[in-house]
Amino acid sequence: MSDSPQTPLRAYHARTKHHFAAYAEGPGQLDWDAQPAPFRHYPGAPVLELPLAAGRFDRPYADLATPPASPVKPDLNSLGTLLELSLAIAAWKSWGPSRWALRCNPSSGNLHPVEAWVLAGGLPDVPDGLHHYEAEQHALEGRALTLPSSEAPWLAVALSSVMWREAWKYGERAFRYCQLDVGHAVGALAYAAAVLGWTVRPLAMPSATLGALLGLDRAEDFPPSRYAFTENEEAEILLLIEGSGLQPMPEPEVLLDRLAQVAWQGKPTCIDPSPGYRWPIIDQAATASRQTATAETLASAPLFPDYPPLPAHPGTASAAQLIRQRRSAQRFNPKCSLPQADFWRMLDAVLPRPGLPFSAQEAAPRLHLLLFVLRVDGLSPGLYLLPRTPDAGEVLAALAPTFPDRQAVTDAPSHLGLLCLAELGLQEVQRLARALSCHQDIAATSAFSLGMLAEFDNADGYGYSSLLREAGLLGQVLYLEAEAAGVRGTGIGCFFDDPVHQAFGLAGERWQSVYHFTVGTPVDDARLETGPPYPQRQKAPS
Repeated sequence: MSDSPQTPLRAYHARTKHHFAAYAEGPGQLDWDAQPAPFRHYPGAPVLELPLAAGRFDRPYADLATPPASPVKPDLNSLGTLLELSLAIAAWKSWGPSRWALRCNPSSGNLHPVEAWVLAGGLPDVPDGLHHYEAEQHALEGRALTLPSSEAPWLAVALSSVMWREAWKYGERAFRYCQLDVGHAVGALAYAAAVLGWTVRPLAMPSATLGALLGLDRAEDFPPSRYAFTENEEAEILLLIEGSGLQPMPEPEVLLDRLAQVAWQGKPTCIDPSPGYRWPIIDQAATASRQTATAETLASAPLFPDYPPLPAHPGTASAAQLIRQRRSAQRFNPKCSLPQADFWRMLDAVLPRPGLPFSAQEAAPRLHLLLFVLRVDGLSPGLYLLPRTPDAGEVLAALAPTFPDRQAVTDAPSHLGLLCLAELGLQEVQRLARALSCHQDIAATSAFSLGMLAEFDNADGYGYSSLLREAGLLGQVLYLEAEAAGVRGTGIGCFFDDPVHQAFGLAGERWQSVYHFTVGTPVDDARLETGPPYPQRQKAPS
């Protein structure tokens, strides 16, 4: 990435690339007994247990894109469902003495750096003020509870990142994964909100203001120390929840004034008391990516292409069922292929439209898909391109010298604009897909895998974070669409950056691969046992 000035984030991105000769800097070994705490608590804060949905609210997945005639009323029950179907534990897995939680929102390495916060006012049975969402118990911890007001109900959810959870395993590349995970969580909240007939929209706000609203700048709770890098949280994004009488959130200055008049309660638990490594470049990237613009200069909502509406999914599964069963496949059956209609549907679902889930996106779409098609019925194995905007002439021009014989896929719906760059033998596509995704079989034994190719001209400052979050949002779309089709997806954060570009004839930094993904028929591991997400709250037999 030497053909443009090396801003801090461009330098970070270049430094954290994986190469065939060497991986990005990371720990030499892992002690799983010393893994950072996957859950943060605030002992001393009042705890409000959230109800479990238990089928109380649900809709067919096929109906989610269409607002219901009667959205669910906002209250403690519906708030519990919103958080349960987005950020809660979905199941416990165990193998021998090892036991770990799976959650509804995907996470790189299942490490879950994202913490969630609820800002609310006027919601029945929910105290006004700021709450930390405690996923381990599915409860709210009241960090700063204000006096009840007579204002109409409003609700917002904020996300922050404990970056050490990812850095502990992945080293310097972890900042990338934290931003992907924020995008996963944004997508998960958008789908959960749609179950209730609500909408999620990003609320533009300077990072320092958001950090102050969440109390993440409080020296009493996060004191400067030698190991502050393990405990600090980075304020990421604020999402306004709209629907069923919910009103806009009060101005940040109003909320900050309210929070300044009350006592903050609880102290954060420790994430890692004795870290073995430190990666200063992650802190530098986080600082460089913060939103610094004032509210008057922040960008407005992005404009989306005029694509035809996404058809309803032909399946009949409930949305809650698909959300809860979402998993990352560990192995695929290479003898199974994907029906062509399911493939078209998945590609159609990732096209940016103004509705679900892209209403939660911060910036205009900047990602296109490089596809390694392996086992899709009626489609030749090879390399394909899905331009996600109709005016993607620049990416086509960049690929043209390498693929002069590219052709439109005439069997695909015309609005997809799907191009076959080159037909190849199955073994050749397998070899290429496996090699470029860090030699991982899941990229080659699936029905198809892909790389998300980003327009990198504006990947500076907060634009870098929002680009990676767009990739994570696309990942959540593919996860759920795969489940709806009866197959399974897996996000791939480990890939060889520049070799991917070279394989497609891309030079310079104009186009960068930022996330890989793969979809296929999973092979389940019979050795793993699955338990309920909140066994302590199941009713005992009478």
